[in-house]
Amino acid sequence: MSFPNTWYSKTSLPRAARSELNTDETCDVCIIGAGIAGLTAALELTRRGKRVLILEANQVAWGASGRNGGVVSPGWAEGSGSIRKKLGLEHAKALFQISVEGVEIVRSNIAELALAGCAPSAGTIRVKRYDDSEGIKNHIETMRRDFGYALNFLDTPQVRERAHTLRYFQGVEDPNALHFHPLNYCLGLALAIEAAGGRIFEQSKMLAWRSDGADKIVQTANGTVCCRDLVFCAGGYGGPELQKLSRAYLPIATYVVLTEHLGDSIKNVLDSGAAFSDDRRASDYYRVVEGDRLLWGGRITTRNEQNEKALAAMLKADMVSVYPQLAPVKIELAWSGLMGYSTNKMPNLGLLEPGVWACTSFGGHGLNTGSIGGKVIAEAICGESARYQLFKPYLLDWNGGPFGRIAANAIYQSLKVMDFVQERIRG
Repeated sequence: MSFPNTWYSKTSLPRAARSELNTDETCDVCIIGAGIAGLTAALELTRRGKRVLILEANQVAWGASGRNGGVVSPGWAEGSGSIRKKLGLEHAKALFQISVEGVEIVRSNIAELALAGCAPSAGTIRVKRYDDSEGIKNHIETMRRDFGYALNFLDTPQVRERAHTLRYFQGVEDPNALHFHPLNYCLGLALAIEAAGGRIFEQSKMLAWRSDGADKIVQTANGTVCCRDLVFCAGGYGGPELQKLSRAYLPIATYVVLTEHLGDSIKNVLDSGAAFSDDRRASDYYRVVEGDRLLWGGRITTRNEQNEKALAAMLKADMVSVYPQLAPVKIELAWSGLMGYSTNKMPNLGLLEPGVWACTSFGGHGLNTGSIGGKVIAEAICGESARYQLFKPYLLDWNGGPFGRIAANAIYQSLKVMDFVQERIRG
């Protein structure tokens, strides 16, 4: 299957095709999926001396890992407050610190492996679309006091100095977060894995797997892999071949567009190198790329809309509702992708049965989470830690079966209404 037509693919490093699996192979660990989670797990495992083989149904980072918003920031989609209510402060603190570590994994890999084309830029700003100065200050203080994490408060004039719109009020700045080119990052990781002795096969979808004593046998169209440990890192494009794991998340579509070059007029929209998002339940997120273009993402649906003109019109309307000055601007690219979302808004990460691991469902989180997820699973396989147990309360929650997509869409629509009402009441 050809690579999606995205800004990332148009600006990527050379993508040499890798061979399809057409033999019977053995290894210590077989990883399903060459996205950011699978690649990170493979890199960590090869560094520890494991013989690793990755099976990718399409190409390295073909799925969500290679076509997302490109933001790497700490935290989980569920939110530290909700995790704290469910599991207590100490458990929530441990999970938050793991997410911070995920940011550092990306940062250190770019530096230590000298990964080309990643273009890391510092900082994120999360804004309010209604006046809530006290609420933001309380959040910042809670993160400092209870989670040991420093964030900066931006008042309304400071936000509007950076983002030239009257839609926004206060904001939270995280200078430790970053944004980057995720496809080039994944391509660089793949080369590092192969340099360390790992093997990656593309166009090699897992069709089925079974246990054979302590071994796992993975079947593709033209080959097999015999391994001791099997790790499922497939995201929104995984299917029934994942067995019970496939019933623990939903494939949810997200959307991204890219504007034409805006030249100096970009300063009439944004005067900041940070990646922006709002705090709505169904948020917009965007950042400047190439110095004068907006890469804008948003919306989620349970069907994958792929009509480029329709996508462009839909997300441009969202852009113009925030920045009316963008009305004349052309959209040059529009694309979609499926991400794995679990109903509890936490990843499926942990032991499914002896020697079979889940490291998936990172939709809505950011790229730190797949990174730390891969490392946590690698540690577990090598007997170094049991940090994966921190995620056990969220593992394999049912996705609702045939009603899951209907429910997810209904929830999304209701959240949009709640956001609308809240902004009108408090804006």
